[in-house]
This record gives sequence, C-alpha cells and structure tokens, in this order.
Amino acid sequence: MRKKIQLSFTTKLFLSLLFFSLIVLALLQSYIWNTIETNLYRSLGEKAQIQAKELSVLPSLIQYVKDKDTSKIADLIVDIFEQSDASYIVIGDAKANRLFHTANSPLHSPMIGDDNKEVLNGNSSITISEGSLGLALRGKAPIVDNGKIIGIVSVGYMIDDINALHIQQVIPFIICCSLLFLALFIFSYFFSKAIKQQMFNLEPKAIALLVKSQKSIMESIFEGVIAIDLSYNIININQSARTMLNIKISDDELHKHNLSEFIQSTDFIFRNESQTEDIHDHICYFNNIIVIANKVRVVIDDKIQGWVITFRNFDDINILSMQLTQVNQYVDNLRALRHEHLNWLATLSGLIYMKRYEEAQSFIALHSADNQSNLDFITEHFKVPAVCGLLIGKYSKAHELGLNLIFDPACQLSELPLLMAETEFMSILGNLLDNAFNASLKNDLGDKTIYLYLSDATDEIVLEVTDQGCGVDKSIRNSIFEPGVTSQEGKEHGIGLHLVSTYIKKANGYITFEDNIPYGTIFSVFIPK
Repeated sequence: MRKKIQLSFTTKLFLSLLFFSLIVLALLQSYIWNTIETNLYRSLGEKAQIQAKELSVLPSLIQYVKDKDTSKIADLIVDIFEQSDASYIVIGDAKANRLFHTANSPLHSPMIGDDNKEVLNGNSSITISEGSLGLALRGKAPIVDNGKIIGIVSVGYMIDDINALHIQQVIPFIICCSLLFLALFIFSYFFSKAIKQQMFNLEPKAIALLVKSQKSIMESIFEGVIAIDLSYNIININQSARTMLNIKISDDELHKHNLSEFIQSTDFIFRNESQTEDIHDHICYFNNIIVIANKVRVVIDDKIQGWVITFRNFDDINILSMQLTQVNQYVDNLRALRHEHLNWLATLSGLIYMKRYEEAQSFIALHSADNQSNLDFITEHFKVPAVCGLLIGKYSKAHELGLNLIFDPACQLSELPLLMAETEFMSILGNLLDNAFNASLKNDLGDKTIYLYLSDATDEIVLEVTDQGCGVDKSIRNSIFEPGVTSQEGKEHGIGLHLVSTYIKKANGYITFEDNIPYGTIFSVFIPK
C-alpha cells in the first residue's frame, strides 16, 4: 500500500499562494489577450473601412472605373498601396468583378467572399471573409457616380498578419506577467518561511493542542498566573488569579484591559520595564492581599515581549511554614531539655556514686529553683500562651548553646496587636532571637548575653533584642531588610528580616537597629496596639 504524502502547513501555504497567483495571472493574461485582440480587430476593421471610403470618392478612380480602364486604375492604386499597411486592395465593377488586385489575381473574375451584396446596395461594410488569398478582415465601400453604384473598393488585412501583430503586442504583457509570477513566487516562499518562524516550526494541529494544553495547565495551577505585554495589558490569566483579584470579566473582553485596573500600584509589577533579570519569591501586596510573587520575562529573539507573573497568597504558605516551624521548635526544645536533663542526671549519678548526698541535694535544689523561677517569670508576665511557649523554648536553646537569655524585669504582654496575626508576631520574635543567638556565637569577645525587652505598657508594643555579637556589616546596613540580604552563608538565609519588616509594616509599625556598646546590635520594634 502506497504511503500518503503528508505536506507541512507552510508547504501547503506556499503551494496555495503559488497556485492562486498562477490562476490570477492566467485570468489576467487571458483578459489582456482578448482585450487586445478585440481592440486590434476593431481598429483595423475601422481603418480598412475608412481607407475604402476614401478611395471610393477619388474622382480619378470614379472615372477610371466608369471607363473600366484597368491600367490607369492599377497605376493609381499601386502608388496608394505602397503607402498603406493593408494586406491588399481590390477594385471591382458594378457586378463585383475584379478590375484591379494588388496580388495580381486574374482580372474580370468575381470577387470572392459573398460579402459584396450589401456594398452594391450602397452601404459600406466590415467583414471577415475567405478570399482568394485566404481569410481576411475586409473593409468595403461602394463607388458612386451621380447616384449610381458603378464599383466596389475592398481593403483587406490578412488574419495571419493580424495574429502576428496581436502576438507582437501581447509579448510585453507576457513578459510582465512572467516577472510578476516570479515576484509572487519569491514572495510566497519568504512569506511561508516567515509564517513558519512565527509558528515556531509547529503545525496548526500542534499549536491547537498546545493552546488547549496550556489552558488546562493554567487552570490546574493552584498559584495565580498572569501574562502581560510591555504595556501591561493582560494576555492570559488563570482562574486562581481571577479569584484572588476578584476579576469577573470574560476572556474575550479581558485582553482589552490593563493590569493596573485590577491591581493597585505596586513597584514589583509596574517597574523595571527593561529589567534584565527575573524576580523570584518577592513578598508584596496585591491590593489588600499579601502575596509571594515571581516576575519572569518573556524573551523572543533576544527582546523582551512581556512578563509572566505568578503569585500565591502568603497566608497559605505562612500557615504551613509556621506549622513546620513550630514543630521544629518543639523538637529543638525537647532536644535541649533532653540534653540538659541528661547532663543533670550524669552529674547527680556521679555525686551519688561518690556518696556526696548533700551536694547532690543542693544541686537538685539549685537547678529546680532556677528553672522554676524562669518558668514563673515567663508565665506571669506574658499572657499569650504561644509567646510563653516560644520564650521557654528559646531560653532552653540559649542554655544549650552556652548563651544567657535575660528577660528585662519590666517585660509584660497581655495581648497581641489587632493588625497582626499570632503566627506573624511569633515569626518576628523568633527571628530576632535566632539572629541574636547566631551573632553572639560568632563573636568571642562578647559575654554571650542576650537581653530581651517586650512590653505593651504604652499605646504600642515595644520589642527590643540586644546582643553582644558580631554586629551588622557596613556593606548591608542599608539593605538588611531586603530579601536575600544576609551575613550568613547559604541560599536558605536572607528571608528572616525581610519577613519581620513586612509583618511590621503591615501592622503600621516600624523597626530600627543600632550598634550596641562595646559589641553587638540592638533591634527595636514598635507596633501600634
């Protein structure tokens, strides 16, 4: 079985354009051919008729025909024929017998063609008839003397000569059409090639499948996805983005709208039109929703054609993150307590083995009193259970790391700010303490003490964390709250202080930092209640 040849779309387009061009040019050439032929026959017929009429009124010719003087007729007509472009001239008498023929046909023989009757009736004519020389276009006029028809003048153009003249006149048009066809051939080739490049060498079926797949993929993505052009007009958007931004316009109307109509001005989107790098995991606000967004360039032929923006509600990620963070904190707290109790048990075991029971009893009393006093302070001054749990865990972690976490006696906290979720406040407090721990461990000159002040005694909640660590490097002091900026190694760092700053700004608060004397840093947070 012969395999059917499959032509690509661009090949079909090229052949279709070529075939269409060929048909148009053929029709045009046919029209030009017929028009030139019609005009040529009409003009030569009228020309032959006019020449016949002009000859028929010559007084000398009228007299010679009346006298049937063939020699004088011949002398007269030969001179005229030499100046004419006609194929032949025939002079006949009143009975349509030849008195003269430029082709030296026999005289006094009948004029052939059966088109003399109308002329003998006094009318001139234009006919195509078969004569002694062949098929010809003939113009005829009667020779009249005092109202009496005494002869016929016939001026003819051979059809073969007309056809030769016709071809001669059509040749320039044929050449012109050939050049036009060549130009259309070149145009069709490059046009189909350009279409192929625009279609990324894909067939229409593949493009249709790709569009359907893209739409399905867009709708299956949980994140919001928006594609925009250089003017920020929306090209495509998925249902998740519609839901988060409350967009209810149909797809047919959506491309007429600008993204700024649905998202309030944000530097993340409406900036850096000539940005050379993509932006990832940027925390910002879309209207009143805090999101984690990405902005990726759409580059075609090394030129930016637009952007694709993906975003997800930060609360969804934050809830999961905080749940994982709390689990990790619980694990760290249990691990710290376990290590601490193992150390206590080892110490007690040694004292008991040496039968130093009084010292063992004193050791138990000392550590029990110390732990109980800290637990009593935390639970008495902080009325938020989550904060109490976090601080107990951080205290145990500091003890395990060899650090000393000291609470200011004036600490107190009865409730959290109205504009801040519990998880957000926990993130602020936990990040600042962790940064203080890390900074203290890096500086051997400090006394390894971290001071914590947390109070809501005024109209705002004041949080102050002081350490004697390594301090903030001068190179990052102006950008320390930007994402990715950190003094620690590893790509997983550089988001903590950015989150802290974002949460504080959301609650209309602010954060500052200054150097601690002689070493370390003081971070101060002020959040309206």
